Amino acid sequence: MQRVGTAGWSIPAAVAARFPAEGSGLERYAAVFNAVEINSSFHRPHRRATYERWAAAVPEGFRFAVKLPKAITHEARLVNCETLLAAFAEGVGGLGNTRGPVLVQLPPSLVFDAEIAEAFFPALSAALPGAIACEPRHASWFSPKAETSLVKHKVARVAADPAKIQEAAEPGGWRALTYRRFHGSPRIYYSAYDPDQVADHVASGRNAPGEVWTIYDNTASGAATEDALTLRDMLAQTA
Repeated sequence: MQRVGTAGWSIPAAVAARFPAEGSGLERYAAVFNAVEINSSFHRPHRRATYERWAAAVPEGFRFAVKLPKAITHEARLVNCETLLAAFAEGVGGLGNTRGPVLVQLPPSLVFDAEIAEAFFPALSAALPGAIACEPRHASWFSPKAETSLVKHKVARVAADPAKIQEAAEPGGWRALTYRRFHGSPRIYYSAYDPDQVADHVASGRNAPGEVWTIYDNTASGAATEDALTLRDMLAQTA
């Protein structure tokens, strides 16, 4: 299963004609793509009713990935955050069966600590059962010990571009899920990918095991939506 989408569902004017003219922004987006990443949850909490409204706006088969709050990843740094996880889970529960993976993006300074990982990932799985994708950004998370921990707890390691270290460009951890985040390169969050680069994204995801998520996060200039459309079209041509 290939899922393609962007971080957020805003539709730039340059590609608006490729979406239905009627409906809310999310309804129009979900008529074209089968997935989206909710990034706003990283910055602020949403009411359960908000998640319920979003779930009601999408067709059957559509899925939301949800980014874990920075209060957990960057402020608590994965330690003693059961109360925070419970509050987040209560709200996100409004997505029902439209919820896909939980995205755990870690701060670049967060070093892998086996004791912390052994406590955090089971707590996360208990609060929010289902797939987990982790985007670590410190080199220690790409060690054999960290890989073993991610596999043990069924956590997929995100493949990211641009990659701060070479290993970060490839997926790892639990391989029943492949989760790829393209942030734009060379200018992160702004640069678009050219068609040859998107073709490489198609090729690299074709033989990946399990469900494959490809999220474009180069949203600052509106490039993400066009890149995702290009990837979607290429996948359709090779199906």
